[in-house]
Amino acid sequence: QVQLVESGGGLVQTGGSLRLSCAGSGLVFRGYGMGWFRQAPGKEREFVGSISRDGLITRYADSVKGRFTISRENAKNTVYLQMNTLKPEDTAVYSCAAVLVPGPSVVPGPSGEYDYWGQGTQVTVSS
Repeated sequence: QVQLVESGGGLVQTGGSLRLSCAGSGLVFRGYGMGWFRQAPGKEREFVGSISRDGLITRYADSVKGRFTISRENAKNTVYLQMNTLKPEDTAVYSCAAVLVPGPSVVPGPSGEYDYWGQGTQVTVSS
């Protein structure tokens, strides 16, 4: 019954921006830390970033730090990934994931050991 549905993907030129959304249902959204992952063609899934369940703490992969921002609106059961200064190497399927965490300020890690996953949305950055 738990669903995470991503939206906002598409085609963008190098240097452009996109904002992805992940809407949750069937779970108490505010009780979960959230993460974003991506999988590029021919590559393994990689961690993009994550956010604590209270939205106060975030972490990012070095490859996106300074360009991407994660935020959440628990009242809307939604987490966002704002992507700026996009590069062709950002091309991937982006997925959100939810994980139970022991406290409101615990930031999920990059291991991918999350409880629920969305189906992903395609982001393509043209050169």
